[in-house]
Amino acid sequence: MSESNHRAGPYPHGRERICRDRRRVLARLALLAVLAVVGPARPSAAQSPPDLAGTWEGAVTVGGGQQVRILFHFRTELGAWSVTWDSPDQGATGLPAGPVTVDGSSVSIDLSVIQGGFDAELAPDGESMSGTFRQGPASIPLRVERTERTVTPLERPQHPSPPFPYRAEEVGFVNVAGGGHRLAGTLTLPEGAGPFTAAILISGSGPQDRDETLQGHKPFLVIADHLTRAGVAVLRYDDRGIGASEGNFAAATSADFATDVQAAMDFLASRPEIDARRVGLIGHSEGGLIAPMVAVERDDVAFLVLLAAPGLPGDEILLMQGALIAEAGGADEAAIRDSQSIQREIFAILKGAPDPAAVRDQVRAVLTRAAGRLTPRQRQSSGLTGAGIESQVAQVTSPWFHFFLRYDPRTPLRRVTAPVLALGGQRDLQVPPRENLREIATALRQAGNTDVTTTELRRLNHLFQTSVSGAPSEYGGITETFAPEALERISEWIRARFQG
Repeated sequence: MSESNHRAGPYPHGRERICRDRRRVLARLALLAVLAVVGPARPSAAQSPPDLAGTWEGAVTVGGGQQVRILFHFRTELGAWSVTWDSPDQGATGLPAGPVTVDGSSVSIDLSVIQGGFDAELAPDGESMSGTFRQGPASIPLRVERTERTVTPLERPQHPSPPFPYRAEEVGFVNVAGGGHRLAGTLTLPEGAGPFTAAILISGSGPQDRDETLQGHKPFLVIADHLTRAGVAVLRYDDRGIGASEGNFAAATSADFATDVQAAMDFLASRPEIDARRVGLIGHSEGGLIAPMVAVERDDVAFLVLLAAPGLPGDEILLMQGALIAEAGGADEAAIRDSQSIQREIFAILKGAPDPAAVRDQVRAVLTRAAGRLTPRQRQSSGLTGAGIESQVAQVTSPWFHFFLRYDPRTPLRRVTAPVLALGGQRDLQVPPRENLREIATALRQAGNTDVTTTELRRLNHLFQTSVSGAPSEYGGITETFAPEALERISEWIRARFQG
């Protein structure tokens, strides 16, 4: 349901970039929509190795016909090839890759950060490579050529830059109850002695850094800057196992991430600048599912701000999301029905079979049958190849997916009595606003909650950007990171209740 990677503060750019692109290219909660030192090259002994040094540029075509540029930067280190790569239209630069294998004119680059790679043949003149770019289940033709051009930075006018009219402190805290790992983040404090109202930012799905970096955007950086200028202290942190935080992200579920939030609450309660009676949670997408989990476990959550939060069970959201995104990408009704039929069959398997091995076998069988109804070209473009099927099996049988599919967010919402502001974007295709805001409001009324505000904001997408269609393919091309109207609604709502 969302995504992120940037940071204010003394962060090495390399680490920031790795986080950033992991997140971008791997958004887990657009959900099913949608580093390593390089090893030695192994040239054939029968011929001299090709000269690959320099930058190679091409573009892949994704949903809706959008062109996404890919650049590979080859250089030699101690006699071996190493590669970094960029996806500039998604705001991802300087991404490590590896290992690189060169065998005659065949070149293969491992892009494990996106569960993919690039396999190509070098042209006889040595000026281009043509082959297949793989990401998860998708395989897309890609031709790259040598280029001398540099990448133009994406325009992100809302990203703040120093000097700031507030204090920013690099902090760390330990999740003692949830595994003992240390989480790293940034605490921004308004000018003055306090104690201040405070908010903890909870990121959406997928591996997120503290700024929730996605396609060059840093929405949590923008939100933290806005709220701190308005007098609210803000804590944002790297997900476990991401950036400077310890822990295992891949093995965690939403319930596990909720324990990280509780550790963040305990940390703020220990700070003299923070009023422990006025600490609230702001969750985006999956973060809006996690926030109510925490609120019903402890009585010191002062408020909740739910941004594009799910109000329906995971399987229902996935079906709606897949159909809306496919429609925005130009799919016809028959293709959407077929896709939903496959999704429902897989979801039924995941909900019913207790044995993990049996589940994997049954899901694999469903996808293999679906692939058998396609032409070779259709299988390639849809990602239903052998490797693509295995990638999808791994995704849907992961602990996180298993939990999300079954989880009903209305269960904790029916027990939340703290003030709640729930915002949705009219053009959100990932968590459709009308249905989810309605369920959130109904559940909170059942809790007897008397301070609930739910609002659907016109023209905004899942990231709260002003958009044309709401399709995820637009995210990187929009210069706005977070609509000012949404920022003002959040700050005014908090100030009206806790800074009067």
